[in-house]
Amino acid sequence: MTDERHGELRLLVQADIDGELPARDAAIVAAHLADCAPCRALQRQLRELKQSLRAGIAREPAPDALRRKLVAMTAPAPAATRNFASPRLWGWTGGSFGLGALVAAALLLFVVVPRGGDVESAIVDGHVRALQPGHLLDVASSNQHTVKPWFDGRLDFAPPVKDLAAQGFPLAGGRLDYLGGRSVAALAYGRQKHIINLFIWPQAGIAGAGPDMLKGYNIVHWSAGGMNFWAVSDLERGELESFARDWQATP
Repeated sequence: MTDERHGELRLLVQADIDGELPARDAAIVAAHLADCAPCRALQRQLRELKQSLRAGIAREPAPDALRRKLVAMTAPAPAATRNFASPRLWGWTGGSFGLGALVAAALLLFVVVPRGGDVESAIVDGHVRALQPGHLLDVASSNQHTVKPWFDGRLDFAPPVKDLAAQGFPLAGGRLDYLGGRSVAALAYGRQKHIINLFIWPQAGIAGAGPDMLKGYNIVHWSAGGMNFWAVSDLERGELESFARDWQATP
Protein backbone atom coordinates (compact mmCIF):
# COMPACT_ATOMS: atom_id res chain seq x y z
CA MET A 1 0.00 0.00 0.00
CA THR A 2 1.35 3.45 -0.91
CA ASP A 3 1.80 6.14 1.74
CA GLU A 4 -0.74 8.29 -0.12
CA ARG A 5 -3.38 5.55 -0.07
CA HIS A 6 -2.71 4.89 3.60
CA GLY A 7 -3.14 8.60 4.32
CA GLU A 8 -6.52 8.54 2.55
CA LEU A 9 -7.61 5.56 4.63
CA ARG A 10 -6.57 7.33 7.84
CA LEU A 11 -8.89 10.19 6.85
CA LEU A 12 -11.71 7.69 6.29
CA VAL A 13 -11.06 6.26 9.75
CA GLN A 14 -11.42 9.76 11.20
CA ALA A 15 -14.65 10.41 9.27
CA ASP A 16 -16.03 7.04 10.34
CA ILE A 17 -15.79 8.11 14.00
CA ASP A 18 -18.45 10.77 13.32
CA GLY A 19 -20.65 8.41 11.27
CA GLU A 20 -20.11 10.44 8.10
CA LEU A 21 -19.25 7.56 5.76
CA PRO A 22 -21.61 5.81 3.33
CA ALA A 23 -21.93 2.07 3.74
CA ARG A 24 -19.38 1.29 1.00
CA ASP A 25 -16.62 3.43 2.54
CA ALA A 26 -17.45 2.16 6.02
CA ALA A 27 -16.90 -1.39 4.76
CA ILE A 28 -13.54 -0.37 3.29
CA VAL A 29 -12.52 1.11 6.63
CA ALA A 30 -13.59 -2.02 8.51
CA ALA A 31 -11.53 -4.22 6.19
CA HIS A 32 -8.51 -1.94 6.52
CA LEU A 33 -8.74 -1.83 10.31
CA ALA A 34 -8.66 -5.62 10.45
CA ASP A 35 -5.11 -5.57 9.03
CA CYS A 36 -3.70 -2.24 10.25
CA ALA A 37 -2.69 -1.93 13.91
CA PRO A 38 -1.68 1.80 13.67
CA CYS A 39 -5.10 2.73 12.26
CA ARG A 40 -6.85 0.69 14.96
CA ALA A 41 -4.85 2.66 17.51
CA LEU A 42 -5.84 5.90 15.76
CA GLN A 43 -9.51 4.87 15.85
CA ARG A 44 -9.27 4.09 19.58
CA GLN A 45 -7.57 7.42 20.32
CA LEU A 46 -10.15 9.36 18.31
CA ARG A 47 -13.01 7.67 20.15
CA GLU A 48 -11.42 8.49 23.48
CA LEU A 49 -10.89 12.09 22.37
CA LYS A 50 -14.51 12.39 21.26
CA GLN A 51 -15.74 11.00 24.57
CA SER A 52 -13.54 13.40 26.53
CA LEU A 53 -14.85 16.36 24.51
CA ARG A 54 -18.45 15.31 25.13
CA ALA A 55 -17.73 14.93 28.82
CA GLY A 56 -16.38 18.49 28.86
CA ILE A 57 -19.66 20.09 27.78
CA ALA A 58 -21.22 22.34 30.37
CA ARG A 59 -24.96 22.93 30.63
CA GLU A 60 -26.37 26.33 31.44
CA PRO A 61 -30.02 27.38 32.00
CA ALA A 62 -31.54 29.04 28.93
CA PRO A 63 -32.14 32.82 29.23
CA ASP A 64 -35.76 33.89 29.84
CA ALA A 65 -35.85 35.74 26.50
CA LEU A 66 -34.92 32.55 24.65
CA ARG A 67 -37.56 30.58 26.55
CA ARG A 68 -40.28 33.06 25.55
CA LYS A 69 -39.15 33.06 21.93
CA LEU A 70 -39.19 29.27 21.70
CA VAL A 71 -42.65 29.08 23.25
CA ALA A 72 -43.94 31.62 20.71
CA MET A 73 -42.32 29.73 17.81
CA THR A 74 -43.93 26.41 18.75
CA ALA A 75 -47.35 27.64 19.84
CA PRO A 76 -50.20 26.17 17.69
CA ALA A 77 -51.87 28.50 15.23
CA PRO A 78 -55.42 29.79 16.01
CA ALA A 79 -58.15 27.41 14.90
CA ALA A 80 -59.49 29.84 12.27
CA THR A 81 -56.18 29.93 10.41
CA ARG A 82 -55.43 26.20 10.28
CA ASN A 83 -55.54 24.49 6.91
CA PHE A 84 -57.57 21.29 7.01
CA ALA A 85 -57.84 20.98 3.23
CA SER A 86 -55.17 18.34 2.82
CA PRO A 87 -54.82 15.38 5.22
CA ARG A 88 -51.28 14.92 3.91
CA LEU A 89 -50.38 18.52 4.69
CA TRP A 90 -52.04 18.29 8.11
CA GLY A 91 -50.07 15.17 8.94
CA TRP A 92 -46.79 16.90 8.04
CA THR A 93 -47.70 19.99 10.03
CA GLY A 94 -48.68 17.97 13.08
CA GLY A 95 -45.46 15.97 12.92
CA SER A 96 -43.40 19.13 12.59
CA PHE A 97 -45.13 20.73 15.53
CA GLY A 98 -44.59 17.65 17.66
CA LEU A 99 -40.87 17.60 16.86
CA GLY A 100 -40.60 21.34 17.41
CA ALA A 101 -42.31 21.07 20.77
CA LEU A 102 -39.91 18.35 21.88
CA VAL A 103 -36.91 20.39 20.79
CA ALA A 104 -38.32 23.46 22.48
CA ALA A 105 -38.96 21.53 25.67
CA ALA A 106 -35.35 20.39 25.72
CA LEU A 107 -34.06 23.90 25.06
CA LEU A 108 -36.33 25.36 27.72
CA LEU A 109 -34.50 23.24 30.24
CA PHE A 110 -30.92 23.67 29.08
CA VAL A 111 -28.73 25.39 26.52
CA VAL A 112 -25.57 23.43 25.77
CA VAL A 113 -22.51 25.67 25.96
CA PRO A 114 -18.98 24.48 25.13
CA ARG A 115 -16.75 25.08 28.10
CA GLY A 116 -13.54 27.08 27.73
CA GLY A 117 -10.48 24.90 27.24
CA ASP A 118 -12.11 22.19 25.08
CA VAL A 119 -10.13 23.22 22.00
CA GLU A 120 -6.93 23.41 23.99
CA SER A 121 -7.56 19.96 25.44
CA ALA A 122 -8.12 18.53 21.95
CA ILE A 123 -4.92 20.19 20.72
CA VAL A 124 -2.85 18.80 23.58
CA ASP A 125 -4.35 15.35 22.98
CA GLY A 126 -3.46 15.69 19.30
CA HIS A 127 0.10 16.66 20.24
CA VAL A 128 0.48 13.68 22.57
CA ARG A 129 -1.01 11.36 19.95
CA ALA A 130 1.46 12.66 17.36
CA LEU A 131 4.39 11.83 19.62
CA GLN A 132 3.53 8.12 19.45
CA PRO A 133 5.76 6.13 17.05
CA GLY A 134 4.75 6.59 13.43
CA HIS A 135 2.14 9.30 14.05
CA LEU A 136 4.09 12.54 13.80
CA LEU A 137 4.44 12.90 10.03
CA ASP A 138 2.50 12.01 6.90
CA VAL A 139 5.04 13.89 4.77
CA ALA A 140 8.58 14.10 6.15
CA SER A 141 10.59 16.99 4.71
CA SER A 142 12.44 20.08 5.88
CA ASN A 143 11.56 21.80 2.59
CA GLN A 144 8.49 24.01 2.82
CA HIS A 145 8.04 23.75 -0.95
CA THR A 146 7.61 19.99 -0.54
CA VAL A 147 5.34 20.07 2.50
CA LYS A 148 2.96 22.83 1.36
CA PRO A 149 1.85 21.20 -1.95
CA TRP A 150 1.38 17.88 -0.15
CA PHE A 151 -1.73 19.35 1.51
CA ASP A 152 -3.30 20.23 -1.88
CA GLY A 153 -6.48 18.21 -2.38
CA ARG A 154 -6.31 16.80 1.12
CA LEU A 155 -7.81 19.85 2.85
CA ASP A 156 -10.44 22.41 1.89
CA PHE A 157 -7.95 25.22 2.56
CA ALA A 158 -4.29 25.94 1.82
CA PRO A 159 -2.24 26.12 5.03
CA PRO A 160 0.84 28.33 5.00
CA VAL A 161 4.12 26.48 5.57
CA LYS A 162 7.33 28.19 6.69
CA ASP A 163 10.88 27.00 7.26
CA LEU A 164 12.29 28.47 10.47
CA ALA A 165 15.61 26.61 10.47
CA ALA A 166 17.51 29.92 10.46
CA GLN A 167 15.72 30.86 13.69
CA GLY A 168 16.51 27.51 15.31
CA PHE A 169 13.15 25.82 14.64
CA PRO A 170 13.71 23.47 11.68
CA LEU A 171 10.67 22.10 9.86
CA ALA A 172 10.32 18.31 10.13
CA GLY A 173 7.22 17.87 7.95
CA GLY A 174 3.45 17.80 8.22
CA ARG A 175 0.38 15.62 8.56
CA LEU A 176 -3.39 15.71 8.59
CA ASP A 177 -5.13 15.81 11.94
CA TYR A 178 -8.76 15.94 13.06
CA LEU A 179 -10.05 18.48 15.59
CA GLY A 180 -13.52 19.71 16.46
CA GLY A 181 -15.21 17.77 13.67
CA ARG A 182 -12.96 18.85 10.82
CA SER A 183 -9.61 18.01 9.22
CA VAL A 184 -6.80 20.43 10.03
CA ALA A 185 -3.16 20.86 9.03
CA ALA A 186 -0.45 20.01 11.53
CA LEU A 187 3.17 21.04 11.02
CA ALA A 188 5.99 19.60 13.11
CA TYR A 189 9.05 21.65 14.07
CA GLY A 190 12.08 20.76 16.13
CA ARG A 191 13.94 22.61 18.87
CA GLN A 192 16.92 20.64 20.16
CA LYS A 193 15.21 17.47 21.45
CA HIS A 194 11.73 19.01 21.65
CA ILE A 195 8.84 18.81 19.17
CA ILE A 196 6.51 21.69 18.40
CA ASN A 197 3.18 20.87 16.77
CA LEU A 198 1.55 23.77 14.95
CA PHE A 199 -2.15 23.20 14.15
CA ILE A 200 -3.69 25.37 11.42
CA TRP A 201 -7.26 25.80 10.19
CA PRO A 202 -9.48 28.64 8.86
CA GLN A 203 -10.74 31.14 11.42
CA ALA A 204 -14.40 30.30 10.72
CA GLY A 205 -15.33 27.16 12.64
CA ILE A 206 -13.47 25.85 15.67
CA ALA A 207 -12.80 28.50 18.29
CA GLY A 208 -11.15 28.54 21.64
CA ALA A 209 -9.90 30.83 24.37
CA GLY A 210 -8.78 28.77 27.30
CA PRO A 211 -5.64 28.07 29.29
CA ASP A 212 -2.13 28.75 27.95
CA MET A 213 -0.83 25.62 29.68
CA LEU A 214 -2.53 22.24 29.94
CA LYS A 215 -1.35 18.84 31.16
CA GLY A 216 2.21 20.17 31.37
CA TYR A 217 2.29 21.50 27.77
CA ASN A 218 2.57 25.15 26.80
CA ILE A 219 0.11 26.51 24.24
CA VAL A 220 0.38 29.67 22.14
CA HIS A 221 -2.42 30.88 19.87
CA TRP A 222 -2.62 33.59 17.22
CA SER A 223 -4.62 34.43 14.10
CA ALA A 224 -3.41 35.87 10.80
CA GLY A 225 -4.43 35.84 7.16
CA GLY A 226 -7.80 34.25 7.92
CA MET A 227 -6.19 31.31 9.74
CA ASN A 228 -6.02 30.09 13.33
CA PHE A 229 -2.62 28.95 14.58
CA TRP A 230 -2.13 26.86 17.74
CA ALA A 231 1.40 25.88 18.76
CA VAL A 232 1.90 23.31 21.52
CA SER A 233 5.06 21.84 23.02
CA ASP A 234 6.82 20.89 26.22
CA LEU A 235 9.30 23.67 25.42
CA GLU A 236 9.79 26.40 28.01
CA ARG A 237 7.08 28.99 27.44
CA GLY A 238 9.45 31.78 26.46
CA GLU A 239 10.91 29.65 23.65
CA LEU A 240 7.46 28.70 22.36
CA GLU A 241 6.49 32.37 22.32
CA SER A 242 9.72 33.07 20.43
CA PHE A 243 8.69 30.42 17.88
CA ALA A 244 5.32 32.17 17.46
CA ARG A 245 6.99 35.56 16.96
CA ASP A 246 9.45 34.14 14.44
CA TRP A 247 6.63 32.44 12.53
CA GLN A 248 4.65 35.66 12.28
CA ALA A 249 7.71 37.71 11.27
CA THR A 250 8.83 35.27 8.54
CA PRO A 251 7.34 35.97 5.09
